[in-house]
Amino acid sequence: MTTANVLQKLEWRGFVQQATPSLAAHFATGPVTAYCGFDPTAPSLQLGNLMPLMLLANLQRSGHRPIVLMGGGTGLIGDPSGKAGERPLLSKEQIRENLQRQRDQMARFLDFGAGPTAALLLDNAKWLGAQSLIDFLRDVGKHFTVNIMLQKESVKARLEAGLSFTEFSYMLLQAYDFLHLFRERKCTLQVGGSDQWGNITAGVELIRRIENAEAHGLVAPLVTMASGQKFGKTEAGAIYLDPALTSPYKFYQFWINVDDRDVERYLKLFTHRSADEIRDIMAQQTKNPAGRPAQRALASTVTSLVHGAAVLEGVEAATAILFGEGQPEVQPRVFDILAGEIPTVVVEEGADVALVDLVARAGLAKSKSEARRSIEQGGIYVNQQRVDDVGRTIAAGDWIGGRNLLLRKGKKEYALLRRGGP
Repeated sequence: MTTANVLQKLEWRGFVQQATPSLAAHFATGPVTAYCGFDPTAPSLQLGNLMPLMLLANLQRSGHRPIVLMGGGTGLIGDPSGKAGERPLLSKEQIRENLQRQRDQMARFLDFGAGPTAALLLDNAKWLGAQSLIDFLRDVGKHFTVNIMLQKESVKARLEAGLSFTEFSYMLLQAYDFLHLFRERKCTLQVGGSDQWGNITAGVELIRRIENAEAHGLVAPLVTMASGQKFGKTEAGAIYLDPALTSPYKFYQFWINVDDRDVERYLKLFTHRSADEIRDIMAQQTKNPAGRPAQRALASTVTSLVHGAAVLEGVEAATAILFGEGQPEVQPRVFDILAGEIPTVVVEEGADVALVDLVARAGLAKSKSEARRSIEQGGIYVNQQRVDDVGRTIAAGDWIGGRNLLLRKGKKEYALLRRGGP
C-alpha cells in the first residue's frame, strides 16, 4: 500500500464512509500525520475500538504517521456522540488508571518505535488542563455559533433526552485538539467512527478559520452485525481486549461464531490479510461452509494480534478439546484456560480413587448411582477416552501432567479435576 493510493485501499477494506472532498489529493502529496482520539472512560478497550485502531494501523503500514490521542482531558467531560444519556463523570485518578491500561493495549496494533512513521501516543490533558476558561472562550468559542452546533447529529440526537452544557462543549474541545496537533505535530487528518463526523469537521473548520489552512477528516461506518446484535456484545456483555475482563478463550469464540454474512467484511476490517489471501479463504469457505475456515482464520488472526501467538496456541488447543477435535496433552497453559471455562473441582493428592466418585463429585451426575448408569451406558469419557467399566479407578498415570483429569459426559458436558490446588 503506497501513500498515494491509501484511500483506495481503505475503501476496499471498508474503512471509508465519508471524507473531506480533497483528501485523495492530500494523500497524493506524500506522507501525512493522522490522529484518532480515544477517551479512557473504561479500564480496557473493547471490540468497538478495534475499527479505529486498525484504521490507524493501515495508515501506518502505508507510510503515514499515526497519533493516538488519549483523552485524559476530554474524558473528564464525556462525548455525547452515540450516547442516549449523560455519561457518569469519572475521577481524575480513575481516568489516569484507565489511560495507562489502554496505552499498553495500543502497542499490539501500532509501532511506537523510531522513524518518520513511528506512532505517537499523546494525552490531551497536557494542553487542555493548561487552558483558562476566558482564553478558551475568546480564542476558540468565538469561532462557533450555537446554530451550527445544534445542527450536528451528535447534538440533535440528544436534545429531547437532555444535554448538559458540559457535554455540549465537548465539540469545542475536540476541535481544539485538532488545532493543537496541527500546530505542534503538523497533523492534517483526523479519523474516527461515523458518529464523530460533526466533531471532526468542527476541527477542520477551526483550523481553516484560525490558521487559514487546510485539514481533513475521514470516518468509517460503525461496525454492525448481520444478526442485528450490537457488534462486540454477547449475552454476557461487552467483549474486552483485557484478558482479565474477557478471557482469550471467550474472545476467540466470539470470532469463531461470527455470522457467515459478516466474516468476509470482518477479515478486511480486522486483519491485515491481503486481497488474495481473503479471496482464497472465502473460496475455502464456499467449498466447506460447515468447517468455517473463514471464521477460523479470522479468530486466529485477531486473537494472535490481541493476545499473542502463545496464548492463541493454548486457546486453539482448548477449543479443539472442548469440541471433540483434539486430545488433551501435557500443556499446563491449556488446562489453565479450561479451568476458566468449564466446571473445575480441586481434589486432594492421594491414592487411587473410583471414577464413580469423581463423576459425582464433578457434578456430571446427581448421585453415585446415576454416575454408575452413565458409565455403564458408555456416556462417560476420561481424557476423551470412553469408559464403560463401572469399577474403573483413576490411578496416578491418568492425571495429565500429574494433576489434570478431563471428564466428559455425552458430547458437551465437561468438568476438570485438578490435584493440589487451582
